[in-house]
Amino acid sequence: MGKAVKGRGIILSIRSLGEADKVITILSPELGKASIVAKGAKRLTSRKRGSLEVFSNVRFQAAKGKSMHIFTDIEVINSYKVIRSNLKKVSVAYFFVDAASKLAREEESFELYDLLVSYLNDLGENVRLKSLRDSFTADALTVLGFWPKGRDMPSPDAVLESVVERKLGSVRVGRRITS
Repeated sequence: MGKAVKGRGIILSIRSLGEADKVITILSPELGKASIVAKGAKRLTSRKRGSLEVFSNVRFQAAKGKSMHIFTDIEVINSYKVIRSNLKKVSVAYFFVDAASKLAREEESFELYDLLVSYLNDLGENVRLKSLRDSFTADALTVLGFWPKGRDMPSPDAVLESVVERKLGSVRVGRRITS
């Protein structure tokens, strides 16, 4: 193993890798969008198991493996329990991480990370989910340079889909639930 990395990040997605491992895609200010292996995370006795949930904000340490980083330590900063107790808010949170995942690159991403954390924090207290969802889309596209600052965005969903060049499933679900 090589160089160790310390950081914080929002978990964007989780997928299986073999019998006991998971690959965690994370948005980190230090790494940008990165895939990191959580060895043994599927085992019932794993300490990492409870920390690995989509849209959780985590602090981690990872070591450089042959092809991917490998988690050596992970702890939850915020699991957003208030959001997880409301189905509509969960769908909007999934929209946030799906959009961030499609827009993020594998380079430092302080602005997108801070924006995502800010909107997840707002989502816990906010009841105007549709406007919050549209604001996040517009702000993310503006911060990443896909839309000029100060210019109105008539249809944030259409602009987002044209930038990522495909339809997002979470757009449809989020639109239906927040309507």
